[in-house]
Amino acid sequence: MICSTAFTTLGRAQAKALGCPDLSIAVMPHPFGSRTRDEVRGIAEQCVGDIVRLLREPSSGTRQEATAAAPAPARAQRIEAPADQESFDRMCRERGWSDGLPLVPPTAERVARLLQATRRAPDELVATVAPGFGAATVERIAINAAMTGCEPRHLPVVLAAVAAICDPAFNLQGIQATTNPAAAWIIVNGPLAVELGFNGGINCLGQGAWANATVGRALRLVLQNVGGARPGDMDRATQGQPGKYSFCCAENEAASPWEPLHVERGHARGRSTVTVVGAAGTLNMNTHAKDADDLLRVIADSMAHPTSNDYWFGGEPWIVLAPEHADVLKAAGLTKSDVKRRLWEESKMAFSRYARKDRERMQHTRRAELGELGPETLIPISPAPEGIGLIVAGGPGTHSVYIPAFGNTRSVTREIES
Repeated sequence: MICSTAFTTLGRAQAKALGCPDLSIAVMPHPFGSRTRDEVRGIAEQCVGDIVRLLREPSSGTRQEATAAAPAPARAQRIEAPADQESFDRMCRERGWSDGLPLVPPTAERVARLLQATRRAPDELVATVAPGFGAATVERIAINAAMTGCEPRHLPVVLAAVAAICDPAFNLQGIQATTNPAAAWIIVNGPLAVELGFNGGINCLGQGAWANATVGRALRLVLQNVGGARPGDMDRATQGQPGKYSFCCAENEAASPWEPLHVERGHARGRSTVTVVGAAGTLNMNTHAKDADDLLRVIADSMAHPTSNDYWFGGEPWIVLAPEHADVLKAAGLTKSDVKRRLWEESKMAFSRYARKDRERMQHTRRAELGELGPETLIPISPAPEGIGLIVAGGPGTHSVYIPAFGNTRSVTREIES
């Protein structure tokens, strides 16, 4: 393994998680992106020497051997926990189980009540969660959901979200260990969104809705406690973002003039789904535009910024349209596909707007798609218009939200099953 000095903690933690705790690491000084070419050459020569030396040293085992010897996922162990809240939270912090907010003790009785909401066996493996590749069994997911105060009826939603986020298309490994402020955003669609109390209206991305808060937070605890992505360890976000506590909402299907997200993605209207998105933040787009062309222009201008991962990688940015803005576009006769196509065209950005180093990077990441890039080449935010995600959510007001993505990720939708 090769790591810079700032990421050796991540390297050692992941090697241990993959069954190779003694894996040799060749270490390079950090940062090296700002070095001169001669300095980089010297660092590379030193690194090659380290690799040769480490390869000659006796190996303590291989990943394949360690993985084959690993036991099958077992039921969770029971432990004695302090009775008072402050001591329990202190214990959780000391053991690395906490997200920094008070937690509900996951007693055997509380977890058993959650498990009654699913027909799945407690020891059934739902997914292995990167970057530590911990076994997310139904029971272990229920334990983390219990710690956030999830009601039993919300457990199937969390189970579906965990399965979705571990789909290879989502690139959880990259999102969990990145320096980017990437967070898992859950969108709930279908009849269960209303039945279970998920908020897709006023303040849907904010506080106040029990289902939004607890389900979003439950997924975060699974990512941390089962996946091993603890801040400073395998979670290397430079700043992070508040959405890493909890980021969950419903689509406001009743206020949308178009088909909801899950129907757009091929699911029956009467079914319920979760969609997970690798979100890099939120941007308020406040405009009183009442002309569809004018509205699309200013939204596209808001999407186009030269520090965006989506342009570097050809990503999957998202727009949360306010019902009032959606009505303006619908009144102009535009379908959801029309809106995506217009935004894709009008958000293209000249290659010259990027920093020199970022242009060099983009030459590699998008050359196969776009060919050789010149100063006036217009770079699309995603490979195709369909790559732009679009939902209608929120309450009254002229505020829509732009949600840039991690870039090297794709959203995944899963049906909610009991």
